[in-house]
This record gives sequence, structure tokens and C-alpha cells, in this order.
Amino acid sequence: MQLTPVNLLLIAITVLVSWMAFKNRALADRLILWPPAVDRKRQYDRLVTYGFIHADLAHLAFNMITLFFFGGQIEALMVNLTGSYLTYPAFYLGALVVSILPSYLKNQKNPNYLSLGASGAVSAVLFAFILVSPWSIIFVFFIPAPAIIYAVFYVGYSIWMDRRGGDRINHSAHLAGAAFGVIFMLAMRPAIFEHFLRELSNPTFRLGG
Repeated sequence: MQLTPVNLLLIAITVLVSWMAFKNRALADRLILWPPAVDRKRQYDRLVTYGFIHADLAHLAFNMITLFFFGGQIEALMVNLTGSYLTYPAFYLGALVVSILPSYLKNQKNPNYLSLGASGAVSAVLFAFILVSPWSIIFVFFIPAPAIIYAVFYVGYSIWMDRRGGDRINHSAHLAGAAFGVIFMLAMRPAIFEHFLRELSNPTFRLGG
């Protein structure tokens, strides 16, 4: 865990906006991802703002706790690799857009479709961390697991649930966010793939987050 300024600011803004939206239905309705508003009214900001509101306190807490433990490390790494504090916020906001695009395109004409929450971007952060430190021990609902094992389970479960449906969770956004996290890291520094392979072939268990 590292305390870094941009990650802490993203968490603070998300908590504040989510809390305001809990109490203000009109604000929530304006920020949520509702495809017809993007398609007809050109409210493209919804492709980002949906990630700053949440369904309830538990939804908000789970996303922000995950972001708190892993986002700082990814921000610090990106600053170290690029020398810029702009890389991480560009990565996070880009993850919000990319992770929701499959759902938006699939439901572009569906007036009954809504989506909210930072889960897609948080998945991008988490998978960026897994790429760098695959054998780190992370806690999933208080159960310790190697990050790479969790990643395999997470992807498999998300694919299965995305096809099955019925639980009101946007598994498609989780998958797209995870893929974006990996692709962004490799595009930023291709040598990370060699690092990942070395780490994978030499299991060293340590506490992550």
C-alpha cells in the first residue's frame, strides 16, 4: 500500500460524489450511464461520470478499499516509469471509458439499461498490479490468495456470469477493465511482459496491497 496524491484524490472525489448522489436522485440520474442520453443527447460525459457514483454504501466501500490498497502502488510505478503524474489519472479515466464501451454499444438503443460504479476502472488497476506482482498474496473477502490465481478465477467467473446474467452486475465491464489494465501497462512499457514471465516462473509469495 502506498499513499499517493492522485489516487487519494480519485477516492475522495468518488466518495464525495457518490455520497451526494445517494441523497440526490436528480444528480444520480444525470451522472449514471444511460445509453439513450449518450446516443440522443450527446451526453458523452456519462461514459466517465457513471464511475463516480455507486448503488449503495457496500458497493462504494468495496471499490474504494480495493483502489486504496492497489491504486497507490500503480500510480507510484507509473510516475517512476514515465516521470509524469498525469499517466495514472489518464489510465484510470481511460479505464472507465473502455470498460463500459462494450455494455454501452450492446445497449445503445435500450432505454431500460443503466450502469454505475467504478468496478471497471478498479479492475484495470488490480490487473495492472497482478501483471507486475503475480504471486503477491491479496485478500478476497478476507481469504488470502496468490494474485495470479485470483486473476484466473476472476476472469473465468466473470465470463461465466456475463453469459449467464441475472445478477445485475456488469461483468462485461470487469472483463474489459481487466484487459485494459494489462494492455495499458504493456503499451506503456513492453518490458513488463518479460518481468511478468520471470515472476511467474519464480513464485515468491509476499503480501500485496
